[in-house]
Amino acid sequence: MPHSNPLLTLNYEPVLELLGDDYYDPVQAAEFPVHLLRFRNDDLLVTLGLEPQTVSDEDFIEAFGKFQNAPRPFLALRYHGYQFGEYNPALGDGRGFLYGQVRGVDGELYDLGTKGSGTTPYSRGGDGRLTLKGGVREVIAAEALHRAGVCTSRCLSLIETGESLWRGDEPSPTRSSVMVRFSRSHIRFGTFERLHYFKRKDLIAVLLDHVIEHYYAHLTNETDRYARFYGELVQRVAELVAQWMAAGFCHGVLNTDNMSITGESFDYGPYAFIPAYNPKFTAAYFDYSGLYSYGNQPGICHHNLEKLQRPLGLAISQADLEAGLSSFWDAYQQAYQRQMLGKLGFDNLNTTESQELLDLTVQVLEKFEVGYHEFFSELAQQFSPGWREDVNHIFNHATIANDDLAYLWNNWKIAYFNTLLGLPEEAMLSIQERLRANNPVTVPVRSLIEAAWQPITEADDWSTFYDLLERIRAK
Repeated sequence: MPHSNPLLTLNYEPVLELLGDDYYDPVQAAEFPVHLLRFRNDDLLVTLGLEPQTVSDEDFIEAFGKFQNAPRPFLALRYHGYQFGEYNPALGDGRGFLYGQVRGVDGELYDLGTKGSGTTPYSRGGDGRLTLKGGVREVIAAEALHRAGVCTSRCLSLIETGESLWRGDEPSPTRSSVMVRFSRSHIRFGTFERLHYFKRKDLIAVLLDHVIEHYYAHLTNETDRYARFYGELVQRVAELVAQWMAAGFCHGVLNTDNMSITGESFDYGPYAFIPAYNPKFTAAYFDYSGLYSYGNQPGICHHNLEKLQRPLGLAISQADLEAGLSSFWDAYQQAYQRQMLGKLGFDNLNTTESQELLDLTVQVLEKFEVGYHEFFSELAQQFSPGWREDVNHIFNHATIANDDLAYLWNNWKIAYFNTLLGLPEEAMLSIQERLRANNPVTVPVRSLIEAAWQPITEADDWSTFYDLLERIRAK
């Protein structure tokens, strides 16, 4: 009896397809000379209701490398976007497509979207391919952000495809791959911006209804559902950027075509996890002005939400849009405080002391120029309930020679100690657990990614990459 591929027999739903071809173009996948499965995400198979042991590597290759026997047509989505402040009407899925949509065991609708699967009408002269290093980097980013509690897309599979690619930002020729991204939706801010460009108010209303029905279903029967959708999107984006900031993550290219209408993080190109706290840290080598620097991320997200008001203004009053956006900064500050307090081991403490502790923590990180992730990892590893008994027990092996820095360090320890004193003794175990949950031991800064990539390119040795993923995922 022939084997039935579980990835092909999922209950794919033509949700976006049924919107009509004003939003996409049917495309074909490229044919590749080689298909080597380099990564499969068994955690996501469970989300899809599949038992990993029933899905073979060949099943992945058939579905997501050879693209054989696909259950639905492949759709390259249409969108525009503001790129480094300039509007670009020549965008769209240029090296990927929507493979299909399927509902998870949690009842949520998920998109399976490709990257590196060949040319489309929006390739703009490009080859439609993804470098293997680009695929490796996105797998690492998504798993690390997921471990850090960030609302993120993830990678379902990465398959090496045997072609030689030429790129200006990698030693070339370099190896090729095709990836399948697992996300809530591939609808972007730029999807709406394109409809505004073509003055299609009717299609904006159709798309709004679609987004609300499938991603904001609790608003479906509300008479002011459009305005409430925008207000909730503002809240989701504020929460997302607070998660990035607390995780020490710099996305790198926050163009409006890289912002999801569900408030989910996706499309990781020249990202970086900051080595030390520096608001001016910039991830993309081509971001010469530092527009998308680490510290600018909240402001850029606010700006992109403001840009989204242009297309949404054809369906939502300006007063409602302004009211929705007005909540952004308060929502961001509250979410950032909550995230950072979690990294310090505390629940959301609404006290003056907790804000003082956060302010002092940022000052310590900035003035001492310590490793951002190492600071919190050490805090998680060294914390002891005995810290509540005596302030001198806190990081008792640390010595600071500089008097000004010693004064700041002492103030931080006193603030941390006072916060502990304000909680009952039985809360110390919860603090310890929270510290370890919120502060991964391994965060993939650039040096770790390069260390994983080097043996791949030199000896086709993937063991360091798999080891890095295992350490990233460790609780």
